[in-house]
Amino acid sequence: MNPSLAVELAGIPLANPVLAASGPFGFGDELEAVVDFRRLGAFITKSITLHPRQGNPPPRLAPTPAGMLNAIGLENPGVEGFLERHWPQLRNLGIPVIVSIAGHTFEEFAILAARLGEVEGIAGIEVNVSCPNVEDGLVFGTDRELLFRLLRKVREVTRLPLIVKLTPNVTDIVPLARAAEEAGADALSLINTVLGMAVDVHTRRPALGGIVGGLSGPAIRPIAVRMTWEVCKAVHIPVIGMGGIAKAEDALEFLIVGATAVAIGSAILHNPHVLDEVLDGLVRYLRKHGFRDIREVIGSLDADFVGGTSLKAAGFVNP
Repeated sequence: MNPSLAVELAGIPLANPVLAASGPFGFGDELEAVVDFRRLGAFITKSITLHPRQGNPPPRLAPTPAGMLNAIGLENPGVEGFLERHWPQLRNLGIPVIVSIAGHTFEEFAILAARLGEVEGIAGIEVNVSCPNVEDGLVFGTDRELLFRLLRKVREVTRLPLIVKLTPNVTDIVPLARAAEEAGADALSLINTVLGMAVDVHTRRPALGGIVGGLSGPAIRPIAVRMTWEVCKAVHIPVIGMGGIAKAEDALEFLIVGATAVAIGSAILHNPHVLDEVLDGLVRYLRKHGFRDIREVIGSLDADFVGGTSLKAAGFVNP
């Protein structure tokens, strides 16, 4: 039996639900010698800004138990540099390419979205809302009203599918997810990295040049799975789950709680074969459990039973 891995995300047909997450894969050319991107469902680029950015001072990476802190600072060539240097190669990958955008004003986001909408072949736009708005210092993705206004502005200037990447650095992610849906988002990505900090105790200095950074890796996966589960129950648009995926079982957790697709990020930095291993592992899982289609697994969580015990029968009520 050859089970189907095909899914549809925001109107984009995907051969399988495994995506390259924005960030660690750069613009593809850095890893093309070791990764067969053609096997993926889609490729999400590193975030691009309106103008080129040099990023944060080094050091930019710091290892942590079961994870890694990064403070890259959105280093990128700007939208025109991206289109000139990287897009010609990306458009020939043979899979859907989703371009991630970031900005510090409503206008920057709108200009980026409109410009990319003019480019033939781009499958969709991922809106990275983890940047602060320069007008008031608030991070777009942590304020419901700010997020809604931003996405309405972006929605007005492009017909491309909009995927909104949500930050986990909030008390409750559900109102933000609902605001994104109401503003016209076609899908959601979650989670982005968790804000953290590390200190070199011998020098008594921050381990990162940017002082604080984003925590990724297996340490954040339980947080990501919980937030994905909460959001999938609250919205009617598809969700891309991500955060600490290093093997097929990790990806399956996200799919079972409702994610339509998953994205793999920092795991590629220590295992160049992780994408193939996850894809092959998904096929083995489907065969082992008698599923003919990955869609039979998506959203199949039975939250009323834990370890063979009926929670309802035991008098417990799920949150």
